Amino acid sequence: MSATRNLPTELDAVIVGAGFSGLYQLYKLRQLGMRVKVVEAGSDIGGTWYWNRYPGARCDVESMHYSYSFDPELEQEWEWTEKYPSQPEILAYIHHVADRHDLRKDVVLDTKVTSAHYDEDSALWTVRTEDGQEVGARYCIMAVGCLSVPKKPEVPGLERFRGDWYHTCDWPESGVDFTGRRVAVIGTGSSGIQAIPIIAQQASELTVFQRTPNFSLPTFNGPIDREMVADIKSRYRAIREESRQSGFGIAIEPPTRSALEVDPGERHRNYEERWQRGNLTGVLQAYTDLLADEEANETAAEFVRGKIREIVDDPDTAEKLCPKGYAFGTKRPCLDTGYYETFNADHVQLADLRETPLVEITEKGVRTSDREYEVDSLVLATGFDAMTGALLNIDIRGRGGQPLREKWQDGPALYLGLNPAGFPNLFTITGPGSPSVLSNMIVSIEQHVEWITDLVDHMRRGELRTVEATETAEKEWTDHVREVGDMTLYPKTDSWYMGANVPGKPRLLMAYLGGVGPYWQKCQEVAANDYEGFALSA
Repeated sequence: MSATRNLPTELDAVIVGAGFSGLYQLYKLRQLGMRVKVVEAGSDIGGTWYWNRYPGARCDVESMHYSYSFDPELEQEWEWTEKYPSQPEILAYIHHVADRHDLRKDVVLDTKVTSAHYDEDSALWTVRTEDGQEVGARYCIMAVGCLSVPKKPEVPGLERFRGDWYHTCDWPESGVDFTGRRVAVIGTGSSGIQAIPIIAQQASELTVFQRTPNFSLPTFNGPIDREMVADIKSRYRAIREESRQSGFGIAIEPPTRSALEVDPGERHRNYEERWQRGNLTGVLQAYTDLLADEEANETAAEFVRGKIREIVDDPDTAEKLCPKGYAFGTKRPCLDTGYYETFNADHVQLADLRETPLVEITEKGVRTSDREYEVDSLVLATGFDAMTGALLNIDIRGRGGQPLREKWQDGPALYLGLNPAGFPNLFTITGPGSPSVLSNMIVSIEQHVEWITDLVDHMRRGELRTVEATETAEKEWTDHVREVGDMTLYPKTDSWYMGANVPGKPRLLMAYLGGVGPYWQKCQEVAANDYEGFALSA
Protein backbone atom coordinates (compact mmCIF):
# COMPACT_ATOMS: atom_id res chain seq x y z
CA MET A 1 0.00 0.00 0.00
CA SER A 2 1.10 3.61 -0.46
CA ALA A 3 2.36 5.28 2.69
CA THR A 4 0.20 8.37 2.44
CA ARG A 5 -2.98 9.77 0.98
CA ASN A 6 -1.50 13.26 0.81
CA LEU A 7 -0.49 14.91 -2.44
CA PRO A 8 2.24 17.55 -2.76
CA THR A 9 1.05 20.94 -4.00
CA GLU A 10 3.35 20.92 -7.04
CA LEU A 11 4.44 18.18 -9.42
CA ASP A 12 5.78 17.82 -12.93
CA ALA A 13 3.02 15.37 -13.82
CA VAL A 14 -0.13 13.92 -12.33
CA ILE A 15 -1.30 10.53 -13.56
CA VAL A 16 -4.91 9.53 -12.87
CA GLY A 17 -5.37 5.78 -12.46
CA ALA A 18 -3.09 3.02 -11.13
CA GLY A 19 -3.76 0.21 -13.57
CA PHE A 20 -1.37 -1.15 -16.21
CA SER A 21 -1.20 2.20 -18.03
CA GLY A 22 -0.80 4.49 -15.02
CA LEU A 23 1.91 2.37 -13.43
CA TYR A 24 3.93 2.09 -16.63
CA GLN A 25 3.59 5.84 -17.23
CA LEU A 26 4.89 6.43 -13.70
CA TYR A 27 7.85 4.14 -14.36
CA LYS A 28 8.75 5.93 -17.61
CA LEU A 29 8.42 9.50 -16.30
CA ARG A 30 10.44 8.67 -13.21
CA GLN A 31 13.23 7.59 -15.58
CA LEU A 32 13.28 11.20 -16.82
CA GLY A 33 13.84 12.39 -13.27
CA MET A 34 10.39 13.97 -13.03
CA ARG A 35 8.30 14.53 -9.92
CA VAL A 36 5.26 12.35 -10.53
CA LYS A 37 2.35 10.94 -8.55
CA VAL A 38 -0.38 8.53 -9.51
CA VAL A 39 -3.80 9.26 -7.99
CA GLU A 40 -6.07 6.24 -7.63
CA ALA A 41 -9.68 6.07 -6.40
CA GLY A 42 -9.37 2.43 -5.35
CA SER A 43 -7.83 1.05 -2.19
CA ASP A 44 -5.11 -0.75 -4.11
CA ILE A 45 -3.33 -0.68 -7.45
CA GLY A 46 -4.51 -2.77 -10.39
CA GLY A 47 -7.15 -0.73 -12.21
CA THR A 48 -9.48 -3.04 -14.12
CA TRP A 49 -8.00 -6.04 -12.34
CA TYR A 50 -8.57 -4.51 -8.91
CA TRP A 51 -12.22 -3.64 -9.50
CA ASN A 52 -13.34 -6.66 -11.54
CA ARG A 53 -13.24 -9.44 -8.94
CA TYR A 54 -16.43 -11.20 -9.99
CA PRO A 55 -16.47 -15.02 -10.18
CA GLY A 56 -14.68 -16.28 -13.27
CA ALA A 57 -13.07 -12.93 -14.15
CA ARG A 58 -10.36 -13.70 -16.67
CA CYS A 59 -8.49 -11.99 -19.49
CA ASP A 60 -9.36 -12.88 -23.09
CA VAL A 61 -5.73 -12.50 -24.23
CA GLU A 62 -3.49 -15.47 -23.52
CA SER A 63 -1.16 -15.14 -20.54
CA MET A 64 2.10 -15.09 -22.48
CA HIS A 65 0.92 -12.07 -24.47
CA TYR A 66 -0.81 -10.17 -21.66
CA SER A 67 2.20 -8.76 -19.86
CA TYR A 68 4.64 -5.89 -19.96
CA SER A 69 7.51 -6.11 -22.44
CA PHE A 70 9.68 -3.31 -20.96
CA ASP A 71 11.51 -5.59 -18.49
CA PRO A 72 13.15 -8.50 -20.38
CA GLU A 73 14.33 -10.15 -17.15
CA LEU A 74 10.82 -10.04 -15.69
CA GLU A 75 9.25 -11.66 -18.74
CA GLN A 76 11.75 -14.53 -18.46
CA GLU A 77 11.28 -14.94 -14.70
CA TRP A 78 7.51 -14.65 -14.33
CA GLU A 79 5.60 -17.93 -14.53
CA TRP A 80 1.93 -17.95 -15.52
CA THR A 81 -0.06 -20.97 -14.41
CA GLU A 82 -2.95 -21.01 -16.92
CA LYS A 83 -3.46 -20.50 -20.63
CA TYR A 84 -5.70 -17.53 -19.85
CA PRO A 85 -4.83 -15.55 -16.70
CA SER A 86 -7.44 -15.17 -13.98
CA GLN A 87 -8.08 -11.89 -12.17
CA PRO A 88 -6.19 -12.93 -9.01
CA GLU A 89 -3.16 -13.97 -11.04
CA ILE A 90 -3.11 -10.77 -13.10
CA LEU A 91 -3.43 -8.70 -9.93
CA ALA A 92 -0.56 -10.65 -8.37
CA TYR A 93 1.52 -9.89 -11.47
CA ILE A 94 0.75 -6.16 -11.24
CA HIS A 95 1.69 -6.17 -7.55
CA HIS A 96 4.93 -7.96 -8.37
CA VAL A 97 5.86 -5.39 -11.03
CA ALA A 98 5.03 -2.50 -8.69
CA ASP A 99 7.16 -3.96 -5.91
CA ARG A 100 10.00 -4.88 -8.27
CA HIS A 101 10.27 -1.27 -9.47
CA ASP A 102 9.27 0.41 -6.19
CA LEU A 103 6.27 2.11 -7.77
CA ARG A 104 3.93 2.11 -4.78
CA LYS A 105 5.72 4.99 -3.03
CA ASP A 106 4.42 7.35 -5.74
CA VAL A 107 0.83 6.06 -5.78
CA VAL A 108 -1.81 7.84 -3.70
CA LEU A 109 -4.70 5.45 -3.02
CA ASP A 110 -8.30 5.98 -1.87
CA THR A 111 -8.23 9.39 -3.57
CA LYS A 112 -10.72 10.23 -6.30
CA VAL A 113 -9.92 12.97 -8.80
CA THR A 114 -12.97 15.18 -9.37
CA SER A 115 -11.58 17.94 -11.62
CA ALA A 116 -8.61 19.00 -13.72
CA HIS A 117 -8.56 22.63 -14.88
CA TYR A 118 -5.98 24.26 -17.15
CA ASP A 119 -4.65 27.73 -16.38
CA GLU A 120 -3.41 29.58 -19.47
CA ASP A 121 -1.25 32.11 -17.60
CA SER A 122 0.82 29.54 -15.76
CA ALA A 123 0.35 26.75 -18.33
CA LEU A 124 -0.34 24.40 -15.42
CA TRP A 125 -3.10 21.94 -14.64
CA THR A 126 -4.80 22.13 -11.25
CA VAL A 127 -6.01 18.68 -10.25
CA ARG A 128 -8.52 18.50 -7.38
CA THR A 129 -9.61 15.48 -5.40
CA GLU A 130 -12.82 14.54 -3.62
CA ASP A 131 -11.19 15.08 -0.22
CA GLY A 132 -10.25 18.68 -1.08
CA GLN A 133 -6.60 18.33 -2.09
CA GLU A 134 -5.16 20.39 -4.96
CA VAL A 135 -1.97 19.84 -6.94
CA GLY A 136 -0.51 21.88 -9.78
CA ALA A 137 1.33 20.08 -12.59
CA ARG A 138 2.70 20.80 -16.05
CA TYR A 139 1.30 17.55 -17.42
CA CYS A 140 -1.97 15.75 -16.68
CA ILE A 141 -2.17 12.18 -17.94
CA MET A 142 -5.43 10.28 -17.87
CA ALA A 143 -4.86 6.56 -17.34
CA VAL A 144 -8.46 5.98 -16.29
CA GLY A 145 -9.17 2.94 -18.47
CA CYS A 146 -11.70 2.30 -21.21
CA LEU A 147 -14.09 0.15 -19.16
CA SER A 148 -14.17 1.82 -15.75
CA VAL A 149 -17.60 3.34 -15.17
CA PRO A 150 -20.30 0.73 -14.46
CA LYS A 151 -23.70 1.05 -16.02
CA LYS A 152 -26.80 0.06 -14.07
CA PRO A 153 -29.86 -1.38 -15.82
CA GLU A 154 -32.25 1.20 -17.24
CA VAL A 155 -35.15 -0.11 -15.18
CA PRO A 156 -36.59 1.25 -11.94
CA GLY A 157 -36.72 -0.38 -8.55
CA LEU A 158 -33.21 -1.44 -7.62
CA GLU A 159 -33.44 0.52 -4.36
CA ARG A 160 -36.56 -1.50 -3.39
CA PHE A 161 -34.94 -4.91 -3.71
CA ARG A 162 -34.71 -6.54 -0.25
CA GLY A 163 -32.10 -9.13 -1.17
CA ASP A 164 -28.39 -8.72 -1.83
CA TRP A 165 -27.28 -7.19 -5.12
CA TYR A 166 -23.86 -6.86 -6.74
CA HIS A 167 -22.38 -5.28 -9.85
CA THR A 168 -19.72 -7.39 -11.51
CA CYS A 169 -17.25 -4.48 -11.63
CA ASP A 170 -17.56 -3.65 -7.92
CA TRP A 171 -17.47 -7.10 -6.36
CA PRO A 172 -16.76 -7.56 -2.62
CA GLU A 173 -13.10 -8.39 -2.00
CA SER A 174 -14.18 -11.16 0.37
CA GLY A 175 -16.21 -12.81 -2.40
CA VAL A 176 -19.85 -13.94 -2.34
CA ASP A 177 -21.21 -17.39 -1.54
CA PHE A 178 -24.41 -18.14 -3.44
CA THR A 179 -24.81 -21.65 -2.04
CA GLY A 180 -28.49 -22.57 -1.74
CA ARG A 181 -29.66 -19.18 -3.01
CA ARG A 182 -31.97 -18.20 -5.86
CA VAL A 183 -29.92 -15.91 -8.07
CA ALA A 184 -30.75 -13.66 -11.02
CA VAL A 185 -28.05 -12.43 -13.40
CA ILE A 186 -28.96 -9.49 -15.64
CA GLY A 187 -26.67 -9.19 -18.64
CA THR A 188 -24.83 -11.57 -20.96
CA GLY A 189 -21.78 -9.57 -21.97
CA SER A 190 -18.28 -10.67 -21.07
CA SER A 191 -18.63 -10.46 -17.28
CA GLY A 192 -22.00 -12.23 -17.28
CA ILE A 193 -20.75 -15.00 -19.56
CA GLN A 194 -17.72 -15.56 -17.31
CA ALA A 195 -19.63 -15.40 -14.03
CA ILE A 196 -22.74 -17.43 -14.91
CA PRO A 197 -21.08 -20.91 -14.98
CA ILE A 198 -19.42 -20.28 -11.60
CA ILE A 199 -22.58 -18.91 -9.96
CA ALA A 200 -24.56 -21.85 -11.36
CA GLN A 201 -22.31 -24.27 -9.49
CA GLN A 202 -23.43 -22.72 -6.17
CA ALA A 203 -26.98 -21.43 -6.65
CA SER A 204 -30.04 -23.54 -6.00
CA GLU A 205 -31.76 -21.69 -8.85
CA LEU A 206 -30.24 -19.40 -11.47
CA THR A 207 -32.20 -17.21 -13.89
CA VAL A 208 -30.25 -15.46 -16.63
CA PHE A 209 -31.91 -12.36 -18.08
CA GLN A 210 -30.69 -11.87 -21.63
CA ARG A 211 -31.55 -8.93 -23.86
CA THR A 212 -29.09 -9.55 -26.70
CA PRO A 213 -27.43 -12.96 -27.09
CA ASN A 214 -23.68 -12.76 -27.51
CA PHE A 215 -21.22 -14.71 -29.60
CA SER A 216 -18.95 -16.63 -27.26
CA LEU A 217 -16.13 -19.04 -28.03
CA PRO A 218 -14.56 -21.64 -25.72
CA THR A 219 -11.18 -20.97 -24.11
CA PHE A 220 -10.25 -24.63 -23.61
CA ASN A 221 -8.44 -23.15 -20.63
CA GLY A 222 -6.19 -25.17 -18.38
CA PRO A 223 -2.64 -25.40 -17.05
CA ILE A 224 -0.26 -23.54 -19.33
CA ASP A 225 1.72 -25.61 -21.85
CA ARG A 226 5.33 -25.51 -20.61
CA GLU A 227 6.80 -26.35 -24.02
CA MET A 228 4.89 -23.42 -25.51
CA VAL A 229 6.15 -21.17 -22.70
CA ALA A 230 9.76 -22.16 -23.36
CA ASP A 231 9.34 -21.56 -27.07
CA ILE A 232 7.82 -18.09 -26.59
CA LYS A 233 10.43 -17.08 -24.02
CA SER A 234 13.18 -18.07 -26.44
CA ARG A 235 11.69 -15.70 -29.05
CA TYR A 236 10.02 -13.07 -26.85
CA ARG A 237 11.75 -10.03 -28.38
CA ALA A 238 10.73 -10.97 -31.92
CA ILE A 239 7.20 -11.92 -30.84
CA ARG A 240 6.74 -8.59 -29.03
CA GLU A 241 7.80 -6.70 -32.16
CA GLU A 242 5.49 -8.77 -34.36
CA SER A 243 2.62 -8.01 -31.97
CA ARG A 244 3.30 -4.28 -32.25
CA GLN A 245 3.14 -4.50 -36.02
CA SER A 246 -0.02 -6.65 -36.12
CA GLY A 247 -3.65 -5.77 -36.59
CA PHE A 248 -4.97 -6.50 -33.10
CA GLY A 249 -1.78 -6.48 -31.03
CA ILE A 250 -1.29 -10.25 -31.19
CA ALA A 251 0.99 -11.70 -33.86
CA ILE A 252 -0.89 -14.17 -36.04
CA GLU A 253 -0.57 -15.26 -39.62
CA PRO A 254 -2.86 -12.90 -41.58
CA PRO A 255 -5.59 -14.38 -43.78
CA THR A 256 -5.16 -14.23 -47.54
CA ARG A 257 -8.52 -15.32 -48.96
CA SER A 258 -12.16 -14.27 -48.88
CA ALA A 259 -14.60 -16.52 -47.05
CA LEU A 260 -16.69 -16.56 -50.22
CA GLU A 261 -14.01 -17.93 -52.51
CA VAL A 262 -13.51 -21.25 -50.75
CA ASP A 263 -15.55 -24.43 -50.87
CA PRO A 264 -18.13 -24.63 -48.01
CA GLY A 265 -16.62 -27.88 -46.76
CA GLU A 266 -13.11 -26.43 -46.65
CA ARG A 267 -14.44 -23.31 -44.97
CA HIS A 268 -16.18 -25.35 -42.28
CA ARG A 269 -13.01 -27.37 -41.64
CA ASN A 270 -11.02 -24.15 -41.31
CA TYR A 271 -13.53 -22.70 -38.83
CA GLU A 272 -13.53 -25.96 -36.85
CA GLU A 273 -9.74 -26.04 -36.59
CA ARG A 274 -9.70 -22.42 -35.43
CA TRP A 275 -12.56 -23.00 -32.96
CA GLN A 276 -10.46 -25.72 -31.34
CA ARG A 277 -7.62 -23.24 -30.76
CA GLY A 278 -9.74 -21.55 -28.10
CA ASN A 279 -9.01 -17.89 -28.77
CA LEU A 280 -10.75 -14.75 -30.02
CA THR A 281 -8.78 -14.18 -33.20
CA GLY A 282 -8.99 -17.69 -34.64
CA VAL A 283 -12.43 -17.78 -36.25
CA LEU A 284 -12.68 -14.00 -36.55
CA GLN A 285 -9.51 -13.73 -38.61
CA ALA A 286 -9.96 -16.85 -40.69
CA TYR A 287 -10.66 -14.82 -43.85
CA THR A 288 -9.93 -11.33 -45.11
CA ASP A 289 -13.50 -10.07 -45.34
CA LEU A 290 -15.27 -11.30 -42.19
CA LEU A 291 -15.48 -7.81 -40.69
CA ALA A 292 -16.26 -6.04 -43.95
CA ASP A 293 -18.73 -8.18 -45.90
CA GLU A 294 -22.10 -9.29 -44.50
CA GLU A 295 -22.33 -12.45 -46.59
CA ALA A 296 -18.82 -13.52 -45.60
CA ASN A 297 -19.47 -12.71 -41.96
CA GLU A 298 -22.65 -14.77 -41.97
CA THR A 299 -20.61 -17.90 -42.79
CA ALA A 300 -18.66 -17.49 -39.52
CA ALA A 301 -21.73 -16.41 -37.55
CA GLU A 302 -23.70 -19.45 -38.65
CA PHE A 303 -20.77 -21.71 -37.78
CA VAL A 304 -20.82 -20.38 -34.20
CA ARG A 305 -24.61 -20.67 -34.02
CA GLY A 306 -24.25 -24.29 -35.14
CA LYS A 307 -21.89 -24.89 -32.23
CA ILE A 308 -24.42 -23.39 -29.79
CA ARG A 309 -27.14 -25.70 -31.13
CA GLU A 310 -24.80 -28.69 -30.70
CA ILE A 311 -23.95 -27.80 -27.09
CA VAL A 312 -27.36 -26.76 -25.70
CA ASP A 313 -29.78 -29.68 -25.31
CA ASP A 314 -33.08 -27.79 -25.43
CA PRO A 315 -33.66 -26.53 -29.00
CA ASP A 316 -35.77 -23.56 -27.87
CA THR A 317 -33.14 -22.39 -25.37
CA ALA A 318 -30.38 -22.94 -27.93
CA GLU A 319 -32.19 -20.75 -30.46
CA LYS A 320 -32.65 -17.99 -27.90
CA LEU A 321 -28.91 -18.10 -27.21
CA CYS A 322 -28.05 -17.82 -30.90
CA PRO A 323 -27.05 -14.24 -31.83
CA LYS A 324 -28.88 -12.89 -34.86
CA GLY A 325 -29.36 -9.51 -36.45
CA TYR A 326 -25.79 -8.29 -36.12
CA ALA A 327 -22.44 -9.34 -37.50
CA PHE A 328 -20.13 -11.69 -35.60
CA GLY A 329 -17.32 -9.62 -34.05
CA THR A 330 -19.07 -6.26 -34.11
CA LYS A 331 -20.10 -6.65 -30.49
CA ARG A 332 -17.18 -7.67 -28.28
CA PRO A 333 -17.02 -11.45 -28.74
CA CYS A 334 -16.55 -13.38 -25.51
CA LEU A 335 -14.44 -16.29 -24.39
CA ASP A 336 -16.00 -18.70 -21.94
CA THR A 337 -15.52 -21.84 -19.93
CA GLY A 338 -18.72 -23.90 -20.04
CA TYR A 339 -21.14 -21.01 -20.65
CA TYR A 340 -23.52 -22.70 -23.08
CA GLU A 341 -23.25 -26.03 -21.23
CA THR A 342 -24.58 -24.29 -18.10
CA PHE A 343 -28.04 -24.03 -19.68
CA ASN A 344 -28.30 -27.83 -19.74
CA ALA A 345 -28.57 -27.86 -15.94
CA ASP A 346 -32.10 -28.33 -14.57
CA HIS A 347 -31.79 -25.44 -12.08
CA VAL A 348 -30.76 -22.85 -14.74
CA GLN A 349 -33.29 -21.00 -16.88
CA LEU A 350 -33.02 -18.32 -19.53
CA ALA A 351 -35.37 -15.33 -19.61
CA ASP A 352 -35.40 -13.78 -23.09
CA LEU A 353 -35.98 -10.05 -22.60
CA ARG A 354 -36.70 -9.54 -26.28
CA GLU A 355 -39.78 -11.73 -25.88
CA THR A 356 -40.73 -10.51 -22.40
CA PRO A 357 -39.02 -7.16 -21.65
CA LEU A 358 -37.70 -6.21 -18.24
CA VAL A 359 -40.23 -4.00 -16.45
CA GLU A 360 -38.85 -3.38 -12.98
CA ILE A 361 -36.88 -4.69 -10.05
CA THR A 362 -39.23 -5.42 -7.18
CA GLU A 363 -38.84 -6.03 -3.46
CA LYS A 364 -38.73 -9.77 -4.12
CA GLY A 365 -36.89 -9.95 -7.43
CA VAL A 366 -37.27 -9.13 -11.12
CA ARG A 367 -40.46 -8.48 -13.05
CA THR A 368 -40.75 -8.90 -16.80
CA SER A 369 -43.80 -8.26 -18.95
CA ASP A 370 -45.17 -11.73 -18.22
CA ARG A 371 -44.19 -12.60 -14.63
CA GLU A 372 -42.19 -11.87 -11.48
CA TYR A 373 -39.11 -13.94 -10.68
CA GLU A 374 -38.52 -14.15 -6.93
CA VAL A 375 -34.81 -14.29 -6.06
CA ASP A 376 -32.54 -13.94 -3.04
CA SER A 377 -29.59 -12.33 -4.82
CA LEU A 378 -29.25 -10.12 -7.89
CA VAL A 379 -26.12 -9.81 -10.04
CA LEU A 380 -25.87 -6.89 -12.45
CA ALA A 381 -23.61 -7.67 -15.40
CA THR A 382 -24.85 -4.63 -17.29
CA GLY A 383 -21.54 -3.34 -18.61
CA PHE A 384 -19.90 0.04 -18.76
CA ASP A 385 -20.11 3.57 -20.06
CA ALA A 386 -17.16 2.65 -22.25
CA MET A 387 -14.27 4.73 -23.61
CA THR A 388 -15.49 8.18 -22.55
CA GLY A 389 -17.33 7.51 -19.28
CA ALA A 390 -14.34 7.74 -16.94
CA LEU A 391 -12.96 10.84 -18.69
CA LEU A 392 -16.26 12.70 -18.63
CA ASN A 393 -16.89 11.78 -14.99
CA ILE A 394 -14.02 14.17 -14.20
CA ASP A 395 -14.62 17.90 -14.71
CA ILE A 396 -11.82 18.47 -17.24
CA ARG A 397 -11.52 22.04 -18.55
CA GLY A 398 -9.04 23.32 -21.12
CA ARG A 399 -8.32 26.68 -22.69
CA GLY A 400 -10.88 29.35 -21.87
CA GLY A 401 -12.41 27.04 -19.29
CA GLN A 402 -13.98 24.87 -21.99
CA PRO A 403 -15.33 21.66 -20.44
CA LEU A 404 -14.31 18.45 -22.18
CA ARG A 405 -17.92 17.31 -21.75
CA GLU A 406 -19.05 20.28 -23.83
CA LYS A 407 -16.39 19.73 -26.48
CA TRP A 408 -17.43 16.09 -26.77
CA GLN A 409 -21.20 16.60 -26.69
CA ASP A 410 -21.42 15.16 -30.23
CA GLY A 411 -18.82 12.48 -29.57
CA PRO A 412 -15.13 12.29 -28.68
CA ALA A 413 -12.67 14.18 -30.87
CA LEU A 414 -8.94 14.04 -30.24
CA TYR A 415 -5.77 13.58 -32.26
CA LEU A 416 -4.44 10.03 -32.44
CA GLY A 417 -6.53 9.17 -29.37
CA LEU A 418 -3.90 11.04 -27.36
CA ASN A 419 -4.81 14.71 -27.00
CA PRO A 420 -7.88 16.90 -27.65
CA ALA A 421 -7.32 20.30 -29.27
CA GLY A 422 -7.64 23.09 -26.72
CA PHE A 423 -6.33 20.97 -23.85
CA PRO A 424 -2.56 21.57 -23.70
CA ASN A 425 -0.33 19.00 -21.99
CA LEU A 426 -3.29 16.67 -21.35
CA PHE A 427 -2.90 13.11 -22.58
CA THR A 428 -5.25 10.13 -22.63
CA ILE A 429 -3.72 6.64 -22.65
CA THR A 430 -5.63 4.35 -25.04
CA GLY A 431 -8.21 7.09 -25.52
CA PRO A 432 -11.01 7.21 -28.11
CA GLY A 433 -9.63 7.33 -31.63
CA SER A 434 -6.85 4.81 -30.94
CA PRO A 435 -6.96 0.99 -31.34
CA SER A 436 -7.44 0.56 -27.56
CA VAL A 437 -10.33 -1.87 -26.94
CA LEU A 438 -9.91 -3.44 -30.38
CA SER A 439 -6.41 -4.56 -29.50
CA ASN A 440 -4.31 -6.39 -26.93
CA MET A 441 -4.53 -3.57 -24.39
CA ILE A 442 -1.02 -4.09 -23.01
CA VAL A 443 0.52 -3.53 -26.44
CA SER A 444 -1.52 -0.36 -26.98
CA ILE A 445 -0.77 0.88 -23.45
CA GLU A 446 2.96 0.47 -23.93
CA GLN A 447 2.82 2.22 -27.30
CA HIS A 448 1.01 5.22 -25.85
CA VAL A 449 3.08 5.50 -22.69
CA GLU A 450 6.35 5.36 -24.61
CA TRP A 451 5.15 7.91 -27.17
CA ILE A 452 3.95 10.32 -24.45
CA THR A 453 7.24 9.89 -22.57
CA ASP A 454 9.30 10.62 -25.69
CA LEU A 455 7.23 13.77 -26.31
CA VAL A 456 7.63 14.97 -22.72
CA ASP A 457 11.37 14.36 -22.97
CA HIS A 458 11.46 16.32 -26.24
CA MET A 459 9.59 19.17 -24.52
CA ARG A 460 11.98 19.28 -21.59
CA ARG A 461 15.11 19.15 -23.73
CA GLY A 462 13.80 21.94 -25.95
CA GLU A 463 12.57 23.97 -22.97
CA LEU A 464 9.09 23.93 -24.48
CA ARG A 465 6.09 24.88 -22.38
CA THR A 466 2.98 23.44 -24.01
CA VAL A 467 1.92 20.93 -26.61
CA GLU A 468 -1.58 20.47 -28.00
CA ALA A 469 -3.23 19.06 -31.08
CA THR A 470 -4.25 21.54 -33.75
CA GLU A 471 -7.94 21.63 -34.58
CA THR A 472 -7.12 20.70 -38.18
CA ALA A 473 -5.15 17.62 -37.19
CA GLU A 474 -7.83 16.62 -34.69
CA LYS A 475 -10.58 16.91 -37.29
CA GLU A 476 -8.63 15.07 -39.98
CA TRP A 477 -7.83 12.21 -37.61
CA THR A 478 -11.38 12.00 -36.26
CA ASP A 479 -12.70 11.89 -39.84
CA HIS A 480 -10.15 9.20 -40.70
CA VAL A 481 -11.23 7.06 -37.74
CA ARG A 482 -14.83 7.32 -38.90
CA GLU A 483 -13.98 6.59 -42.56
CA VAL A 484 -11.99 3.48 -41.65
CA GLY A 485 -14.81 2.32 -39.40
CA ASP A 486 -17.37 2.87 -42.16
CA MET A 487 -15.46 0.39 -44.34
CA THR A 488 -16.43 -2.32 -41.85
CA LEU A 489 -19.60 -3.80 -40.36
CA TYR A 490 -19.05 -2.27 -36.90
CA PRO A 491 -21.21 0.87 -37.36
CA LYS A 492 -24.20 -1.27 -38.33
CA THR A 493 -24.34 -2.83 -34.85
CA ASP A 494 -25.62 -1.24 -31.65
CA SER A 495 -22.72 -1.96 -29.32
CA TRP A 496 -20.69 -0.29 -26.59
CA TYR A 497 -18.01 0.23 -29.25
CA MET A 498 -20.54 2.66 -30.73
CA GLY A 499 -21.77 4.07 -27.41
CA ALA A 500 -25.17 2.54 -28.14
CA ASN A 501 -25.53 0.88 -24.71
CA VAL A 502 -25.86 4.22 -22.89
CA PRO A 503 -29.09 6.18 -23.50
CA GLY A 504 -28.40 9.61 -24.98
CA LYS A 505 -24.76 8.92 -25.74
CA PRO A 506 -23.59 10.02 -29.23
CA ARG A 507 -23.50 7.04 -31.56
CA LEU A 508 -20.14 6.64 -33.30
CA LEU A 509 -17.32 4.11 -33.43
CA MET A 510 -14.91 5.19 -30.73
CA ALA A 511 -11.95 2.91 -31.49
CA TYR A 512 -9.61 3.01 -34.48
CA LEU A 513 -9.93 0.01 -36.78
CA GLY A 514 -6.90 0.65 -38.97
CA GLY A 515 -4.78 -1.79 -36.98
CA VAL A 516 -2.24 -1.55 -34.18
CA GLY A 517 0.75 -1.67 -36.55
CA PRO A 518 -0.41 1.00 -39.02
CA TYR A 519 -1.57 3.20 -36.13
CA TRP A 520 1.82 2.97 -34.44
CA GLN A 521 3.57 3.76 -37.73
CA LYS A 522 1.45 6.93 -37.99
CA CYS A 523 2.39 7.95 -34.43
CA GLN A 524 6.07 7.40 -35.19
CA GLU A 525 5.82 9.46 -38.38
CA VAL A 526 4.17 12.30 -36.47
CA ALA A 527 7.03 12.31 -33.96
CA ALA A 528 9.71 12.09 -36.68
CA ASN A 529 8.16 15.09 -38.47
CA ASP A 530 8.68 17.31 -35.42
CA TYR A 531 5.31 16.28 -33.94
CA GLU A 532 3.31 17.19 -37.00
CA GLY A 533 -0.27 18.11 -36.12
CA PHE A 534 0.70 19.37 -32.69
CA ALA A 535 1.42 23.00 -31.75
CA LEU A 536 4.46 23.25 -29.48
CA SER A 537 5.22 26.53 -27.74
CA ALA A 538 8.23 27.79 -25.80
